[in-house]
Amino acid sequence: MFKNILNRLLQAIVVLFVLFTVTFFLVKALPGGPFQSEKAIPQHIRARMEEQWGLHKSLPEQYGIMLKNYLTGNPGLSTRLEGREVTDVIAQAFPVSVQLGVVAMFVAVTIGIPAGCLAAAKKNSLIDTGSMAAAMIGICLPSFVIGPLLAEFFGRNLHWFPSMGWDRTNPSTWILPAVTLGLAYAAYISRLTRAGMLDTLSQDFVRTARAKGVPGLQIVFRHCLRGGLIPAVAYLGPAFAGIISGSVVIETVFQIPGLGRHFIKAIESRDAGMIMAPVLLFGSLIILANFVTDVLALWLNPRLRKSS
Repeated sequence: MFKNILNRLLQAIVVLFVLFTVTFFLVKALPGGPFQSEKAIPQHIRARMEEQWGLHKSLPEQYGIMLKNYLTGNPGLSTRLEGREVTDVIAQAFPVSVQLGVVAMFVAVTIGIPAGCLAAAKKNSLIDTGSMAAAMIGICLPSFVIGPLLAEFFGRNLHWFPSMGWDRTNPSTWILPAVTLGLAYAAYISRLTRAGMLDTLSQDFVRTARAKGVPGLQIVFRHCLRGGLIPAVAYLGPAFAGIISGSVVIETVFQIPGLGRHFIKAIESRDAGMIMAPVLLFGSLIILANFVTDVLALWLNPRLRKSS
């Protein structure tokens, strides 16, 4: 087990290094320059950026300077935001994206797992067919379609929830963006849960329990739930990272001041600091999420513990 954890950590270092390298050269390949924007950047800020990033030096030297800056925790300044520290922007915007992701993940789990368990328990019934059909619709409909529809119906027509904006202390502003973001993931989780539960329900110990007269709900929730959730649990880590890193559309539709909007604007303005830092942050988040799900899978599945 310790050897597997050490291997994961080494793989994480290699992946982050490759991710940094690829992103650096992709940013350098973007057309235009970092100071080509409608806003005039003050000369002292521009001089500080050129010195910090070594823009007057060769490309390999710039790569070495930027790698050293990131290893020391100094991603530099933002050209689009007139010289603000990238770390300050992330510290202000990333908690909003995390809060949105946590609420959306809660929506996905509370809808997906019960729906998958119910569909598996009522296999080939109307409930099974209907829930899986709804899951397929949730997978096929993109968030930029669901979001405006929910905002129009529940926000502008019924006035139940605010149709845009975000207040971290007001849960009513969380509902529409979290539901929009969580529905697609709830659909995936429900299908994975159904598949895992059906596989567990087909095992010999389940047939033995049924022959002994154990009630159906007790079989599902006491004997099968732990093993049936393994596929869904393996998906939860990457799903949570994907929710946080993929909330760009939702943040745009509902005007949420998260990190995704800064990331898109940074690409448009070739703001290297605000491109590199979120990419590495999201990459680290995905690696961490995969690591946590691997540990949970080892806890849920004794066979994986023995093989490791």
